[in-house]
Amino acid sequence: MDTALIKQCEAKAQEWLASPYYDEETKAEIRAMLDSEDKNPLVDAFYQNLEFGTGGLRGIMGAGTNRMNRYIVGMATQGFANYILKAFPGQTGLSVVVCHDCRNNGRMFAETVAAIFSANGIKVYLFESLRPTPEVSFAIRRLGAKAGVNVTASHNPKEYNGYKAYWEDGAQVIAPHDTGIIDEVNRVRIEDVKFEPNKELIEIIGGEMDYDYMTAVHEVMIDQDVILRQKDLNIVYSAMHGTGRVIVPLCLRSWGFQNIHVVPEQMVVDGNFPTVVSPNPENPEAMTLGMKLGTRLGADLVVATDPDADRLAIVCRDPKGEWMIINGNQTVMMFCYYIIKNKQALGQLNPTDFLVKTIVTTEVVARMAEKNGVELRDCYTGFKWIAREIAISEGKQKYIGGGEESFGFLPFDKVRDKDAPASICLICEIAAWAKDQGMTLYDLLMKIYLEYGFSFEHTINVVRPGKSGADEIKAMMENFRRNPIKEIAGSRVALTKDFQSLTATDSEGRTTKLDMPATSNVMQWFCEDGTKVSVRPSGTEPKIKFYLEVKDTMGCPDCYAGCVTRAKAKVEEIKKSLGI
Repeated sequence: MDTALIKQCEAKAQEWLASPYYDEETKAEIRAMLDSEDKNPLVDAFYQNLEFGTGGLRGIMGAGTNRMNRYIVGMATQGFANYILKAFPGQTGLSVVVCHDCRNNGRMFAETVAAIFSANGIKVYLFESLRPTPEVSFAIRRLGAKAGVNVTASHNPKEYNGYKAYWEDGAQVIAPHDTGIIDEVNRVRIEDVKFEPNKELIEIIGGEMDYDYMTAVHEVMIDQDVILRQKDLNIVYSAMHGTGRVIVPLCLRSWGFQNIHVVPEQMVVDGNFPTVVSPNPENPEAMTLGMKLGTRLGADLVVATDPDADRLAIVCRDPKGEWMIINGNQTVMMFCYYIIKNKQALGQLNPTDFLVKTIVTTEVVARMAEKNGVELRDCYTGFKWIAREIAISEGKQKYIGGGEESFGFLPFDKVRDKDAPASICLICEIAAWAKDQGMTLYDLLMKIYLEYGFSFEHTINVVRPGKSGADEIKAMMENFRRNPIKEIAGSRVALTKDFQSLTATDSEGRTTKLDMPATSNVMQWFCEDGTKVSVRPSGTEPKIKFYLEVKDTMGCPDCYAGCVTRAKAKVEEIKKSLGI
């Protein structure tokens, strides 16, 4: 290991030891790292400052500048408080909402955040205990707060915690507030942090907000009658040890579902997530216990939420009665199909209604919207961009749903982030509607493919760690721009979109401008055979992501397996074509 880097990290560690602002427990952890022959933990803890990015903080818990701890959280919150006071000069009664999920140290971090905001004269609505991310977003809007913080690392492994920053619209911060907050955070020193709370400015909230949120979720329901007819739909739910454990079953019952079973081992609040390798509903392994219980109980479907209950997972039965996990793109397709079809049938669909998807999400949704005369908007990855579309049309057009491929959906506008409790209620309504017509969710998925065309999506993560890796990723993106791709896996590229220059170029070289709110280091290629390839470097990890979408014609439900086989072969051709 680089000796100079070790010395640099030792010097930073010694600064913490010499400072009167850090407690003895923290200093003991630092001494242990300094005394150890293995310098890797020391270097990892001090080689950089844990960056406050556009979404907030996320990192491994422990002592050090590159760790989630009381002091790093404190400096971030002081910077956030400073920005709020600057953003609303002279205004009295400024308030924020603060909450946390099931993660280890979550309550301590949340109370630290609340203390610092209150010490800066900002009123804090602090949830009494863990709550879902979407309820935090809802509460900010409901209470007229100027901002909010949810202490969560979403679906990351147990060693992590994090800090999501929200603005007054209930969405995660975007420009200009994101960079403004970051600038303020970067100016803060540990001695600037006001840790001593003003207890008069901290108000504990809980049950009354749960009631208001559940009432709002009820508005998502499209067809009460179908639920009444299928009230015994057999539902198995897993909370993945997190925040959905109380609210999801309550919401389902309030909608009229009466046959709800929970995975008991995963209803236990535990930041160590003892029953899963990783608490991520995208991982099939995380759904194992739910599927086992579903088999034993003869369930119609299995649903789950991640620890902060913004993402959801859906598992249905295939024709052989075996469990099949609905992937993120299929989830968005299913929601949008039902919303359009049943709002039309009930006379609830208006010309001003619109849907939103992210640019890397399946184009099947675009075809669906176009065929039914419904406006669909494309936005960047992340629900803050979906929230922006809702905000710019507020009072003029009605948002009726939006989602992204990473297992997230938002079916209404009372929340401005991914909302798993509301989405789970709606997917159970969809399952009830399908059952009412003698179908399973699998049958419904096949029906969508038959009507709008088969699509297969596959994501590839190319990991390139370290500075050399970052340089390699940068060079890959530069090469894509310098040497335009003309064909992919034997199909001519009909359109290239570059979101850094905000230009779209067709195969004849004609260019048009892309209407997006900001630039982004993303490229997309649309081929004549319907293939779509998107590429973007990760903003938080040493990797570059490729999103592949392959099309086919599916003549019958039994043709699905053959389409999947051909699509997987096509994916391999695309990988060779792109050199990945």
